[in-house]
Amino acid sequence: MDVDGATQALRQFADERDWQPFHSPKNLVMALSGEVGELTEIFQWMTEADSHTAASAPQTAKAVRDELADVTLYLIRLADVLGVDLNAAIASKLAANAVKYPVETSRGTSTKYDQLPQSFRKQPSAST
Repeated sequence: MDVDGATQALRQFADERDWQPFHSPKNLVMALSGEVGELTEIFQWMTEADSHTAASAPQTAKAVRDELADVTLYLIRLADVLGVDLNAAIASKLAANAVKYPVETSRGTSTKYDQLPQSFRKQPSAST
């Protein structure tokens, strides 16, 4: 995944509007949380089956796309303001999760990593 283009576009968008004073980490996290809430609201009370088609159902598809975009944009902007290399963070987390959830013991189960059989599980680093 490469978010560098989106990071630059969002930075330019905020700069053109002089929004830096409003884009504190605290404000961005709060806005991100609000957008996640709006995404959650779309799925509230749906059946499991309906949730699988929410992105293609005529009554919810546009809202799902819009809220996913809002969540993603705020997350990318937050990472930029905090100076976090989101590409590196994602790569690092995927690698750590691969260690925590080996295919041999994780396939087809929702068991948390610390409850998986020890024989296959490597010890994750302290940062994960």
